[in-house]
Amino acid sequence: MTVILSGFADEISPDPAEQLAVLAAESISHLELRSAWSTSVADLSDAELGRFRRALDDAGVRVSAIGSPIGKIPVEAPLGPELERMRRIADLAGELGTRIVRVFSFFLQKEEPHERHREQVIDRMRALASIAEERGLVLAHENEKEIYGDRPERCADLIAAVGSPALRATFDAANFVQCGVRPHDEAYPLLRPYLVYLQVKDALAATGEVVPAGQGDGQVRETLAALRDSGFEGFVSLEPHLALAERYGGFSGPEGFAVAARALKSLLAELSIGWR
Repeated sequence: MTVILSGFADEISPDPAEQLAVLAAESISHLELRSAWSTSVADLSDAELGRFRRALDDAGVRVSAIGSPIGKIPVEAPLGPELERMRRIADLAGELGTRIVRVFSFFLQKEEPHERHREQVIDRMRALASIAEERGLVLAHENEKEIYGDRPERCADLIAAVGSPALRATFDAANFVQCGVRPHDEAYPLLRPYLVYLQVKDALAATGEVVPAGQGDGQVRETLAALRDSGFEGFVSLEPHLALAERYGGFSGPEGFAVAARALKSLLAELSIGWR
């Protein structure tokens, strides 16, 4: 098994030049685009996109996925603007040569029953998936705190109910830990049939603190071993959150990102998983 290493490069720095320098130092040839120059990928202008693409070409770096904010809005918010934003993200994905776009399944109010919004969320995700199908994209749904698809059973049910090949799963162990889930034991068996992408961060169950891969309760080692044994060959993307973890993103800095990269590479070597 060989995986392709990537990472949320905006966790290194807002400046793409510094992002690319650190990726080169870590021999990481892909990045997941969430923001550049402190501007969300959904809001990048054509001129900014052109500058970013030229920098990637010069550095020989490719885009593994668009780390979009699609679906990180309240479930009651109007859907029309989000569909337009999805179309803009689809344009960007085409320009940057990736088929994978990370998405979410809408914020719910605290203490509100998830079941109340099941059909509404399914309809909304089906509308997003329809755009993805038209554009030849795959939406990788991320499990996230405070959204409908926070726990593995809801993630799996949502993907199955939408019933589109354009809606699949990405897997975030730290987010599951912070929702009281044992990621490998409880989430992996349900989501492996849909899993197309792996995001790497770990967390401590007692406090929710995010830590490097293998140093928390995210069962990252067990999940990587299971992926190896099942023949997974795809992107493994660092999202360290070692300096800052917020609702709409995180930050690690150059040093923190390097710490996270070393921890992941150590796990891969231990498990005899190749990477490039």
